[in-house]
Amino acid sequence: MTIAEKTGNHREPRRVTAAMVAAHAGVSTATVSLVANGKSSGRVSAKNEQRVREAIRELGYVVDSIGSSLAKGVSSLVVLVAPDISNPFFAKVIAGVRSVLASDYQLMLSVTDAGVSPSASETRKILGLRPAGLLVHAPSQEFLEEIGGNLPMVVLDAPGISAKFPAVNMDVAQGARDVVAHFAAQGHTRAAYLDAITGTETLAVRREAFLQAAGDFGIEVLPSSVASSMIDVTAASAAFSEHWPSWKKAGVTALGCATDNHAFGVLHAARTLQIRIPQQLAVAGFDDLPYSATSNPAITSVQLNAQEGGRLAALKLRSLLEGKSPEPLQSMLPSSLVVRGSTVIDGDH
Repeated sequence: MTIAEKTGNHREPRRVTAAMVAAHAGVSTATVSLVANGKSSGRVSAKNEQRVREAIRELGYVVDSIGSSLAKGVSSLVVLVAPDISNPFFAKVIAGVRSVLASDYQLMLSVTDAGVSPSASETRKILGLRPAGLLVHAPSQEFLEEIGGNLPMVVLDAPGISAKFPAVNMDVAQGARDVVAHFAAQGHTRAAYLDAITGTETLAVRREAFLQAAGDFGIEVLPSSVASSMIDVTAASAAFSEHWPSWKKAGVTALGCATDNHAFGVLHAARTLQIRIPQQLAVAGFDDLPYSATSNPAITSVQLNAQEGGRLAALKLRSLLEGKSPEPLQSMLPSSLVVRGSTVIDGDH
């Protein structure tokens, strides 16, 4: 119970300071700081730590992180700029980041719209919090030129950026080529591609690699067989439903999708349109989300190791925060194609 609750006084309380907690617990302010910031192990006795925690609860003390960061010029805050955190892909990225930084830094999320490159002007507002560093997903080169010199920063999934920026990329081009090779091995000669409406380079690389590989493997993809939608199951379902009649007429028997969310939308529409997957249409996605293995049929997908990507990016950022240059400055994680029932009939794997 706080002082205000004990006294029945619900007016705006005065700010509780570390000195007040120290006086209440009969310890030094340094001891309060160690306990409040989770750094008491091996440095504060169990008895004193308990007294401090009781005082913190009784007084309602909250660490003034912003004030501390202003005094030091930097905080223990690391900001991850990413789109659509409802997507399980980013949950894996976050898990990887936390495995490296959680013991010393607080992770703050800055969310952009799904599939949209982060905005330099929006990100600049966050810099007022004096973060220790930034982790940014799929930024543009323009973003990096505007923000890059302000503080330590590592980017994820941003193929084609300048070699001077620390980065962790995923080999999405090889993943797209593997999808096409798989279609060719299954005997498909005409394919379509369901892209994402986005300006991010990683999704553009997936599309261009798919189209290039289709030409190499002798699979025809007509210009009218490339469509796009938002990274959203409902939007993808609607886009596929709109284009399927013309694709079917053109003889399309295989469909590459920019993300598994697009593939989920296709499966949803296929049930409504009574399209047999994969007998009439083979469908492959990207990202290998957790539900891709349990959908009906399970989705063939390019697996990207999002958790390892988050971990490597966090390691590079930690090096920068310690005044070191990451080795290597940029890393490329391999992709792999996981073949499931959306492209092959059971027993044909």
